[in-house]
Amino acid sequence: MREGQIVLQEKARQLRKDIVEMVGVGKAGHLGGSCSLADIVAALYFSKMRHDPQNPRMPERDRLLLSKGHAALVQYAALAECGYFDKKWLKSLKQLQSPLQGHPDMRKTPGIEANTGSLGQGVSLAAGLAAGLKLDNNSAKVYVVVGDGELAEGQIWEALMASVNFHLDNLCVILDRNGLQATGKTDERFCIEPIREKFLAFGLEVFEIDGHDMGQILDALDKADQVSGKPTAIIAHTVKGKGIPFAENAAAFHNGTLTEEQFTTAMKMLEEEGGLE
Repeated sequence: MREGQIVLQEKARQLRKDIVEMVGVGKAGHLGGSCSLADIVAALYFSKMRHDPQNPRMPERDRLLLSKGHAALVQYAALAECGYFDKKWLKSLKQLQSPLQGHPDMRKTPGIEANTGSLGQGVSLAAGLAAGLKLDNNSAKVYVVVGDGELAEGQIWEALMASVNFHLDNLCVILDRNGLQATGKTDERFCIEPIREKFLAFGLEVFEIDGHDMGQILDALDKADQVSGKPTAIIAHTVKGKGIPFAENAAAFHNGTLTEEQFTTAMKMLEEEGGLE
């Protein structure tokens, strides 16, 4: 086990607790796809990325975009835990005038790099950022998370071709492969396999990992840094609703509501998980 891995696992657990608290009781929220990303987001914000909560626009910062912007809850949780803003903001999720809306807004939320959530557009945004950084001789890295259901959007593939054409080796695409979208299994709604072979055919360097194994996540991110001349793709196999057994692999919690009992149970489960580490 790598040094600091247990600390990162604890960070991921805290992010999931924050997500559940943001969703609360009786309010629809994108619980499933936010929880599936918690380990990856923890690794990025608390280990891998260069960033400064006191200087959110630091020129040499690494950038993280969620093309699947509906999973903004996990990014809000990470930004709050890092100190970009007061954690009390989390309780205002999706309220009128709140800086934390259902999709991220770079004008309102410190640490957000782009307005995302119109699915399929995030890789184009990330590629543009990566190309601009190269033109500026800036060594910063751009990470963009896409959903597996989102791969049905053609614009993603156009952006990937452009990224390879322009040798954007400062771009890392992370696929949250949890197998579910809003209405059911991705492969039943719109089959996107074979994903690895498609990424390879488009010219990317590809790594495939267990998206909940912190060691594998960190290793893949390190390997991506060593790739030269082309962008990388990390296919992260995850579980939708990870950490909350009744929500795991359940499409109903893509954007669902929690009852009082479910909320209490989820928080208790996440607390018990921490006690076992």
